[in-house]
Amino acid sequence: MSYINKRVPGADQFFPLNDPPIGTAYSKDLYPQNAELPTLFKPITIRGVTFKNRIIVSPMCQYSADDGHATDWHLVELGGYATRGVGAICVEATSVVPEGRVSPEDVGLWKDSQIAPLKRIVDFAHAHGTVIGVQLGHAGRKASTYAPWVHSDFAGTFRAPKEVARKHEGGWPDNVLGPSDIPYSNQYDKPKPMTEEDLQHAEDAFVQAAERCKQVGFDFIEIHGAHGYLIHQFLSPLSNVRTDQYGGSLENRLRWPLRVAQKVRAVWDKPLFYRISATDWADTPEQDANGKWTQWGIEQSKIFTGELEKLGIDLIDTTTGGIWEKQRIDVGPGYQTPFAEALKKAHPNLAIGTVGLITEAEQAESYLRDGKADVVFIARALIRNPNWAIHAAEKLGVAIKPANQHERGWAKLLTPARAGVTKP
Repeated sequence: MSYINKRVPGADQFFPLNDPPIGTAYSKDLYPQNAELPTLFKPITIRGVTFKNRIIVSPMCQYSADDGHATDWHLVELGGYATRGVGAICVEATSVVPEGRVSPEDVGLWKDSQIAPLKRIVDFAHAHGTVIGVQLGHAGRKASTYAPWVHSDFAGTFRAPKEVARKHEGGWPDNVLGPSDIPYSNQYDKPKPMTEEDLQHAEDAFVQAAERCKQVGFDFIEIHGAHGYLIHQFLSPLSNVRTDQYGGSLENRLRWPLRVAQKVRAVWDKPLFYRISATDWADTPEQDANGKWTQWGIEQSKIFTGELEKLGIDLIDTTTGGIWEKQRIDVGPGYQTPFAEALKKAHPNLAIGTVGLITEAEQAESYLRDGKADVVFIARALIRNPNWAIHAAEKLGVAIKPANQHERGWAKLLTPARAGVTKP
């Protein structure tokens, strides 16, 4: 009998084959404690793509791209997650047009030269058995800003007088667009209200970026319709005061966001996610006494989600806020999960994701077990601990496959469960 360090078939360089894939629960024959898996480690299949567990790396801007091209920082950062047990990775907000970047250093997919560096990352993730997708977006009136560590530090000491990057700093302050001419705050310049031609250009750019996603090899796309960026700006009456067919009534405010989703769905046959801000956290009711919508909230989100479901959106990634500078958020563990739960109750056949201060394995498992969501998106907890998924499995009593190269680091976790199992 031969014992060989097998390679990943089809990879462009040598990678040891992980069997089962990293992050997959071992067979109950080897590990009896895996006979009944917690929901967090049960696979889920969406439009033919199987996610080996339900932990998804949330899209996190890195402000480290070169003219929209992903760099080796992205390869190392995202590749590290691919080797540490997560079910899937969502690449950061990737702009469909240069003027749609949040910062001059954001990743983009508006030209073909941006395909290759992303494909390198995707190929690495696939070689290690990890599903990977991308969040496509347009920042709208929140575009052309500094990276956060340039504008301020995390102690709140401001370094720049405004948040907008000027032309000599790589920005485009004269070409910031939005539904209306309302700036996000006095730290931002007034955006130019988008014309019909502007809307068509952005819409076409989403479609063209989705086409490039096919060449990259992404497994899913998430449309960024949250956090106060362009699509969210059209949804919320706090940022959209248009009097044409794209403003005013709820039907009008939904019109362009739904059109974008419909066009992307038409060219993309893999899973299509949609990130939504379920509330603006403004200090007014969602509707006034006369029934007028005064901010975006959960009731409108339920209606919008229903329309997205009709168009073939496969999963709603539920977050909140980002449109209103004076938002008041009652932040605490899982503070956004009640909104995910509300959408799940309203649309039980649609997959729902939840995000926001999900830090503990038991916490994440409870949301899924209780039917509040189908997957969890993890961000800052993974920044602090890239091995979060394996630690979560340990806490929940599940044995999952670490990378071959990392097995010795988890030997104490894995060996006791193998009692009575001998190697051939």
